[in-house]
Amino acid sequence: MDTLFTKLIGTLAVILVIAAIIGGSDFMNRLVTSRRDRKYTLLAGVLGGMFGIYGNIAGVSFSGAVISVRDIGPMLAGFVGGPWGGLLGGVIAGVHRYTMGGITAQACIIATCCIGTMCGLLSQRYHDRLIKPWMALIIGALMECFHLCVVLIMVKPFETALDIVKSIAVPFILVNAVGFTLMIAVMAYIENQRTLTAERGRIQSELEVATVIQKSLLPPISDTYPGRPEFDIQGYMRPAKQVGGDFYDCFFLTPDKIAFLIADVSGKGIPAALFMASAKITLQNCVRDYLDLPEAIRLANDSLCANNEAEMFVTAWIGVLDIPTGSVDFVCAGHNPPILITGDEPKYIRHRSGFVLGGMEGLTYKTQHLDLKPGDVLFLYTDGVTEAENGVKDLYSEDRLQACLSAISDYNVNAVIEAVKTDVANFVRGVDQSDDMTMLCIRINEQPAS
Repeated sequence: MDTLFTKLIGTLAVILVIAAIIGGSDFMNRLVTSRRDRKYTLLAGVLGGMFGIYGNIAGVSFSGAVISVRDIGPMLAGFVGGPWGGLLGGVIAGVHRYTMGGITAQACIIATCCIGTMCGLLSQRYHDRLIKPWMALIIGALMECFHLCVVLIMVKPFETALDIVKSIAVPFILVNAVGFTLMIAVMAYIENQRTLTAERGRIQSELEVATVIQKSLLPPISDTYPGRPEFDIQGYMRPAKQVGGDFYDCFFLTPDKIAFLIADVSGKGIPAALFMASAKITLQNCVRDYLDLPEAIRLANDSLCANNEAEMFVTAWIGVLDIPTGSVDFVCAGHNPPILITGDEPKYIRHRSGFVLGGMEGLTYKTQHLDLKPGDVLFLYTDGVTEAENGVKDLYSEDRLQACLSAISDYNVNAVIEAVKTDVANFVRGVDQSDDMTMLCIRINEQPAS
């Protein structure tokens, strides 16, 4: 009895390993992701039959019978390929068993074919239930009980058949039932991993599309837009994930007035990106429709609060530049203080800030003012810049940002943004970005004498 157990378990282990390798192969992946047609059924039957043949070869001879795990192959073929796959697997394994001779040869071919077909019918109707371990164990045990009953009915003399069944029943039923359960578990695991991989690929593809869409929401700043020689403007945004909650914007209110802003939505990833799109559209519409800036921001805040079931908020710095004079009216809603560079001296503009947008309805905001002269540079940023961390969790900090800007020799907008990007990268030294990082830079240009 111990020898029989050991032999059957060893054979089962080999079959499980081979099944796992085949099930996880690229070929099988292409097969199962294609339409399950006759080709699929045929392959399932052939593989199941080959497993059955190996079970026959590795079986143990006992009183004219061959005790093996042959039935697992046709059972698996039925589970995977349906009744026709199970029948084919049973025929292949059964015919091979018949060629080996012995008093149970005829009974085994009948039993094996029936078992493969019955498993296929059960899988066709109750597939989701069959993948549960306890159900697979019961089905496997019932199939092997059926096999032994066929032996009792067909093998003559009956006393010989009964002696064989009594001697092998426990290890035969137990090993085959447990083997079928383990085989189903392996196949279910492989299928689940394949599904997860496909789902990750789909999500990755959708995130790439979302990244493109989010970038398209930013203003198309170029040599032709805004297209005014009186000032230069440039923005930069790099989300911590594929999409993020930071954004910047600029748009004309009149031919001589342009609004510009930078904002940072709480959180990261897809939720922040969705709220970002809503906040950007809301702010732009309110600032366009209401020339009084504090009133526009008040209405934008109330709008964002009204449909904010996710309880997210956004910090923002919104300015309106009068192009001919360089005068800027602005509202700060809980955002980081910008830096004004006059000559070669960067200084933070620290004014009393209003509350964040989307946090509480009914708030009012105050306009603040600054005058930009030719050569002045206004640098806006989100906290992803100043709170960037290096390997020992030190923050980049406002002081380091100010020092970086002080060291710049050429204060054109592109050079300013590139200098900060480079300095932050040198500081973090390859540490993954933990927050979205966004910058917006405006420079007032010298005007030629008329």
